[in-house]
Amino acid sequence: MAENDPQTSPPPPAADPCAAAGCAAAAQRLPVLPLRGLVVFPGLAMPLQVGRDASVTAVHEAIGKDRRILLVAQRDPAVLDPGPEDVFEMGSLGSCLQCFKGEGGTHKVIVEATARALVARVAKEGGCLWADAAAVAEPPLDGPEAEALARTVRARFFTYLQLQPALPESIGQQAAAAEEGGRLADVVAAFTAIPFADKQRLLEMIDPEERLRALADILENEIGLLEIQRRISERVRARLSRTQKEYFLKEQLKAIEEELGHTDSAAGGAAELRDKILAAGMPDEVRKIALREQARLARMMPLTPQSVVITEYLDWLVHMPWQARTEDNLDLRHVRRILDEDHFGLQEPKERILEYLAVKKLTRSLREPILCFVGPPGVGKTSLAKSVARALGRRFVRKSLGGVRDEAEIRGHRRTYVGALPGRIIQSIRKAGVRNPVFLLDEIDKMGQDARGDPASALLEVLDPDENYAFSDHYLEVEYDVSEVLFVCTANVGGAIPPVLLDRLEVIELAGYTLEEKVQIAARHLLPREMQAHGLAPGQAVFAEEVLRQIIESYTREAGVRNLRKFLAKVLRKIAAELAAADPPPAGPRTVAPELVRAYLGPAPYRREAAGPKESVGTVTSLAWTEAGGRSMVIEVSCMPGKGDLTLTGQLGEVMQESVKTALSWVRARCARPGVIPARHTVDLHVHVPEGATPKDGPSAGLPVVCALASALAGCPARRDVAMTGEITLQGRVLPVGGLKEKVLAAHREGITHIFIPKGNADDLEKVPEEVRREVRFTCVERVEDCLREVVPALRSQFRARAETHVRGREAEAFDRG
Repeated sequence: MAENDPQTSPPPPAADPCAAAGCAAAAQRLPVLPLRGLVVFPGLAMPLQVGRDASVTAVHEAIGKDRRILLVAQRDPAVLDPGPEDVFEMGSLGSCLQCFKGEGGTHKVIVEATARALVARVAKEGGCLWADAAAVAEPPLDGPEAEALARTVRARFFTYLQLQPALPESIGQQAAAAEEGGRLADVVAAFTAIPFADKQRLLEMIDPEERLRALADILENEIGLLEIQRRISERVRARLSRTQKEYFLKEQLKAIEEELGHTDSAAGGAAELRDKILAAGMPDEVRKIALREQARLARMMPLTPQSVVITEYLDWLVHMPWQARTEDNLDLRHVRRILDEDHFGLQEPKERILEYLAVKKLTRSLREPILCFVGPPGVGKTSLAKSVARALGRRFVRKSLGGVRDEAEIRGHRRTYVGALPGRIIQSIRKAGVRNPVFLLDEIDKMGQDARGDPASALLEVLDPDENYAFSDHYLEVEYDVSEVLFVCTANVGGAIPPVLLDRLEVIELAGYTLEEKVQIAARHLLPREMQAHGLAPGQAVFAEEVLRQIIESYTREAGVRNLRKFLAKVLRKIAAELAAADPPPAGPRTVAPELVRAYLGPAPYRREAAGPKESVGTVTSLAWTEAGGRSMVIEVSCMPGKGDLTLTGQLGEVMQESVKTALSWVRARCARPGVIPARHTVDLHVHVPEGATPKDGPSAGLPVVCALASALAGCPARRDVAMTGEITLQGRVLPVGGLKEKVLAAHREGITHIFIPKGNADDLEKVPEEVRREVRFTCVERVEDCLREVVPALRSQFRARAETHVRGREAEAFDRG
């Protein structure tokens, strides 16, 4: 609000601050000299450097009148042009004794403070600040307690001066000459090295006894700190004495070696290191830093700790591949042939690699993609990254990030730490020897975090194509361009990757292999590799396709081929042992017949067909998604007389427990009417999912739980040769779920030929291999009734139309009460 605004009514008159503070004299208008980070106490004279225009004007105004000036500290020393609100309300009345003009427009002013002053009505007039200031009267200091307090402060101040030898003796003389307690407090406060805020607080204390008490506590604390500092300085001084002695002896040893004619290996090593720096092809900024460190190293004594640190640092800089790179093989037919040789199937990642190469071939400038292969164990994520490197003609490096919890594993340690090294990124690139390798970051979803930092956050800079051209490692402390590195990440669960990191990745899902794909992989890749590893020549062991199918269907239950490889290796070990024990060795190949598989591998743990009866009351088959791929899951419901309690067992998670409760509410609300399910609200229900040692969670079990509950309450058998998945609502709608491809492949592996899926997942069937779609019948359902009619055949006639079960009628309620 402007002072001269005619539209604004004047503010009400304020209370007189001088009367409240006990001013000794009437207020007078004086120029204000704002002080930055400095408090001037009454009774002391000191020189001030004045350079700001407003401050110089205030000094000239004071000298032109009666030399009186108001010395007030600024609230914020960083403010260059302080206003009325930027100064404290308590300052000191002063007098300008002398003023000298210095160089650069600055002035040196000697001022003497005479009394405390209360500052009021500060305004900017005539190029400087003016204020009404009145001297503040201090209460008298009498009594034995006050005298004892003054002696305590004086004694502690003398002890403080002994610990601060840099302070002149005249300060102690001033303190000894101060007879009044208030004068003693001001002298001690002025020459004690305490924070600016504490000094201003002492200036605002009008009562001398209060100031002495505060100073006594401050001096006791400062003396304690100075004692600690003195002990530390003595230890450092003793250590320096030993260092100087060692340096003197080393100089003598150096002179003796020169007299004996020994060569100076250190000087030669420094010169050789300089030549390596110049030949390393570093960027200009990095080369300047390296030469500066090399110059420091040349002036140091050899084998000192600091020289060893600098030598290691320069060795890392020299051996980093600043310019070395391999040329990419952009022949798309060659790349396709290599990828097909190494892997069967996996069309999506192969097409993505070919697309990247095609665009790079046309543009000759394309930033490297950040690929992330997500899938269960054993589907070929790591081996696919190796094939990409072989197809492109690039070098391959791999680092596993599983269990990494320290940010320094990615960015490295500072050179100040003993044994510091760069992070895994820089170490692997140096190991590769080129700046554009294929870099596999394995198990990226299994990183952790603790007090040492978050490695996933440190990877943001590495895996961001817009930022990784200037990656900074804590050890190197220079920018290194990793934009030419083709980073490939792998993970088992995409949801375990932090969202901000996942946003920078191009995710390619590898769901798993079908039976036919596994047969081809075993015949083309696994068997030749394992036969060579077990010392068997090609053709010494023959596996027919039906034998491979038997091993896959009866001895493995996985999305990948890792366990399949183990069982093939076990069979080959048996054959190798027989051939080694035979004398003479049998002629011709060893044919593995189906009956030999059981002899070699033992009883089959799995069967293609579902175990148990085709129909069972309260038992249905559900489909679930896990980190190892899809799998089937049996849901059992049992009812018994009771009070209507619900028991859940099998390590069900919170989401799955809510799905069971939703399913039960739908069954009771929609089905408990005459002719559908008898009135059994007083029975206890027990829902169990076998394999209780394995935690289970997710909403996709809602649809099978409805069928199991309806079957158990109605006492009608449910079909177990079908599987189902889907989330349900209280209104009976079936919602889409995730991981459908993995679930379908799991059902196909286990011999299930009919699957109920949500209608919202119908488009996801395009991702399912064609051979699986031919062998499995899919029924897309939109409401629970559509599935219930097929799974519980006895209830089929009760659900001819959806409207029959959509709303429970009043007749059913009356029947239940009856």
